[in-house]
This record gives sequence, C-alpha cells and structure tokens, in this order.
Amino acid sequence: MPNLASADWLILLIYAFFAMTAGTSLKQSVKQSRDYLQAGRAMPGWLCGLAIVGAGLGSPMVLGMGAAGARYGVASLGWFALGSIPALIFAGLFLMPVYSGAKTGAQDATVRSIPEYLGLRFDRKTRGLSACLFLFAAAFGAGISMYAMARVLVALRIFDQIGSALSLPPIGILLLTMTLPAALVLAYVLLGGLAAAMYNQAMQLCLTIAGLLPVVLLGLKRVGGWNGLKAAAPADFLHEWSGAAYAIGHFPGLGAVGWVLSIGVVVGGGLWCSDFRLLQPAMAAKDVETARRAPLIAATAMVFVPLVAVLPGLIAIASPTPHTTIVVRNENGAIYHDITVVPPAVDAGRGLVPARVDAATGKPLKGADGRIALDYTMATPNALAECLPMGLLGLGLSALLACLMSGVSASVTAFGTVFTCDIFQAFVSRGANDMRLLAVGRWAMVGGTLLSIGAACATMQFNSMLDAIVPVFAVVNAPLFAVLLAGVFSKRATGCGAFAGLLAGAAAALLHHGLALPRGEHPGVHGGWIAVWHHPSSGMALGLGTAGLAFCVSLVAIAAVSAFTKARPEAELACLVHPLTKREPENKPWWRRPETLGAGILLAAIVVNLLFI
Repeated sequence: MPNLASADWLILLIYAFFAMTAGTSLKQSVKQSRDYLQAGRAMPGWLCGLAIVGAGLGSPMVLGMGAAGARYGVASLGWFALGSIPALIFAGLFLMPVYSGAKTGAQDATVRSIPEYLGLRFDRKTRGLSACLFLFAAAFGAGISMYAMARVLVALRIFDQIGSALSLPPIGILLLTMTLPAALVLAYVLLGGLAAAMYNQAMQLCLTIAGLLPVVLLGLKRVGGWNGLKAAAPADFLHEWSGAAYAIGHFPGLGAVGWVLSIGVVVGGGLWCSDFRLLQPAMAAKDVETARRAPLIAATAMVFVPLVAVLPGLIAIASPTPHTTIVVRNENGAIYHDITVVPPAVDAGRGLVPARVDAATGKPLKGADGRIALDYTMATPNALAECLPMGLLGLGLSALLACLMSGVSASVTAFGTVFTCDIFQAFVSRGANDMRLLAVGRWAMVGGTLLSIGAACATMQFNSMLDAIVPVFAVVNAPLFAVLLAGVFSKRATGCGAFAGLLAGAAAALLHHGLALPRGEHPGVHGGWIAVWHHPSSGMALGLGTAGLAFCVSLVAIAAVSAFTKARPEAELACLVHPLTKREPENKPWWRRPETLGAGILLAAIVVNLLFI
C-alpha cells in the first residue's frame, strides 16, 4: 500500500486545480454552439496533435501498454507503432482533407462529426445508424476507462482513508473512485466545451510522460540498469523479433501476416482513422492544412510515447517477487520475529505483477495450462507504487488520473457533439436555433457522463478490460472503418451499400463472438453465448478474429449492395470523395510537405524499433 505524503496530495490537488482552470478561463469565449462543440474551429496544429495523443492515451491504453510490456516484452513497442503510426499518417494525408473540406451547405460550414460526413456522402439512414453505434461505443468506452482506473486506485488503496471516514463498503469506495474524476471532467467540459477538453488532453499527455518517465529511470536503477533488466526479464523479452515470434506463437491461427493485417489495418485504422473521439481535435483545427498536420504531429509523439508506457511493465515483471517472510533476530537475549505478510495474489505472482484472484474464494486463479494466471493490468500501477518515493508518488498517481480523465473527456465531448448534431438537429428538431443547440450540447454531455458511469458498473462483470473493449470495437469501429474507406475512396459506393455494410459487419461481429469461446473460459461475456463452435487460443485471438471478420464482411456487403443500387453523380460528390477533392497546389519546398513529414515519421519509428533488435 503506497503511503501518500502531504506533497503527494498537494500534487494531486494542483493537477485538479489546473484542470478546472482550463474550463473556467474558456467559459467567457463560449458564445455559440460552434464555440462549444467545435472549439470555434480555431485551434492551432500543435494543440490538435497533442490532444489527439492525449485522447488516445486513456487509461485502457496506458495500462494496456504496461500489461503488454509485462507479458511480451519490447515486442509490444512494434505492435503499438504498427497500430498507430501508419494509421495516423494515413488519416493526415488522405482522410482529414476530406473530413475538414466537406461542406454542409449551411453558410459554407464544414462537417462537425464523422456521422455528419457519412450523411453527406451517403444518406440520412447511414448517418443515423453510425451516430447510434458511436454513442454506444463512446459511453461504453468512457465507462471502461472509469472502471479500469477505479480498479487500479482501489487496489492501491488510495482512497481507503476517505472511505473509512464515510463508512463506505468496498463497492462504495469503488463507485466513489469512479465518480470523483468523472465529476471533475464534467465540470470543466460544461464550462469550456471541446476547447477545455483539448487543453486538458494536451496537459494530461505531458503529465503522463512526466509521471511515467521517473518510473522508467528509477525502475531501471532498481533492477540494476539495462543489463540487470536483461538478466532478470524472461528470455527473449528484450529482443523485439524474438518477442514478436513468442507472441505470435500464442496465436497460431494468425501468423505474422495476420498480425500485420489485423493490427496495422483493422485495429489501427478502426481506432485512429474512424473513431471520432480521437479525430475530433483535428476537426477543430483552424484550416484544412492544420487539420492535415494534426495527425502527423500525433504520429511523431507516438514514436516515443510507447517507450515510457511499455517499459514500466517490463520492469514490473523483472523485479523481485514479494513473498511472506519471517525474520528471527536476537537482541539482548530477547527473540523477535519480524513478519512481513503479503496478499496471496502478490505472493503467487511474478515480479510486481500479481495473480488474478477468484472473487468467490479469494484464491489465485489458474489458466487452462494449469499455471497461475497473472493480472497484467496491475503491472504499471504496481511499478509506480514500488519505484516512486514519497513526493514523486503523487506525480505518478496524477499521471494515472490524467490517463483516466483524458479518455473520459474525449468520450464525453464527442458524445455531446454527435448527439446534438447527428441525432437532435438531424432527426428531432432540424430548425432549432443556436442557443438551443448549445443547451442540448451541455445536457448531452451530462447524459453521456451518467451513461458512462452506468457502463462502468456493467464492466464489473468482465474479468479484464480486453474482454470489454474488444467486442465493442469489433461491432462498431471495424465496420465503420470499412464504410469510411468505401466512402472516401470509392465513387461507386452507395448509401444502401454503406447502411448494409454497417449492419452486416456488426451482425458478423456479434455472431462470431457468440459462436467462439477462448480456451479455459466459460460461455457468456467472454464469448460462446450462442453456441461454442470454435475455440480461439486466447481472448486476444478472438478479438482480432472478430474485428477482422467484421471488417471483411462489411466491405463485401458494401460492394455487393452498391453493385445493384444507383450511385450518386460525380458532381454531387465533390469534396466528399478523395479523388474528387480539389487541393491547393503546394507552394512549400519538398522537405516541408506533409508527405515528406509522413515518410520521415515512418523512418524514425523504424529506427527506434531497430534499436531493440
């Protein structure tokens, strides 16, 4: 249990103060719905880029990076690079010119959300269906972030004193830990809207790096430097290609090519190219060129950010495992027994990674192979609590809270924008004035926060974040990415085809998840809730297979239905399809063009990963 000093609590309070300051200082600038929902479309490129990374580095991502580092070693760096950098470069070079250049026809205004773009490119039914799917995914994503971080903070027993003072049961402490950060997020987004969320996301990114970097440096010192880490870590964990082969061996049905296609195309594209929560900051940029640069700036940051997020997990698995010990000493003829007791989960774990515990019996769980199942989610939090001294511990905990709040704020602001623009204005009250849209946007964010808390309570039924995240991603993001690719690059895709693609992809994902069950799991939330026809090697293999199937089925459905329906004339698709989008001629030298920057980012990512071969 970490002991928080006064300096630690002071750091946490200072962070909360600055988070609220962003909202209060921007309150006066919110005069219309455009200011609130789109940050006035006046944000600079550097802020948009940092906000994209901050929105993406929610608690599931940071905890997941540490968990992957503890489970597979530095091979995780290559996965996260493959799953983010090419997709961000692709979004900056090809998608953002279309998203930001599409006009709604209302006083030459640009689109405010991805569902609104789909409504312009296809039809109203595609816009409505994509908006409903997104609202579900946004609320559930924020709920997963809340529960993941609350579970970590409860395990670290940060709020035990507050819970004891209020006489709260354990479930009450968990709910308190979820609702307090959510209330802070809601407070500053109600005041400053998207702009407040973006400034906080940029600050939260910097705070995350500042909080994790000391864990890496002090953790390396604790295990004897890089050579000590190599000696203590499992075999091949510090060799990227060997670690990747080890990981691929856990999923024999995929293979290396399957990994590249699943992570690089389906997962990366579905996350960074089609998730409005992450692209909303870029769509708030002041012009099209700035919107193109924002994902490229985010890709530059993602070259280095995984380093400070993956290594704490590797340090955790390489650290000595705490055990219950009894030391007998004799002082002046008196015999003393110094007993150090650790929980059974810690004693049965490996390094600082505890074992998963059966909630019914309190005993460590075993996997299908008979070995103790480790709770890799706790790798980064335990490394933080073990490596940081008092004073720095508050900075580390602020970094964890920043991860939670950045993900929640991205989900809440995107929820409010999509509900206001793509549900209320598009289907409920098309003639609503601007002040009513502003009020609806604020109430939508309140509703999104409450739904997120409800989703967080539902997430308690899952054993791990992955079990909760993957089905939602496969049902929503994978088909949506297929529809966006068809809409942006194909003049032949039709509205009926896009609608059928969304439905077919979501249905295929649900069907596959209901008919497949990972080995060692029970039918239900982990899969197999219809019947068990297939046994993937793990939950990860099930998730990648489900997302890949949904993506492919969606593409096939779009192509098949579009072939039998009439396409729109090319004149109506100007600025909505990439081949028909007019771009201003580049007056910059070649080394300052976005294409050159994208190639340089890819080269830098390759060099960084080559350092670990």
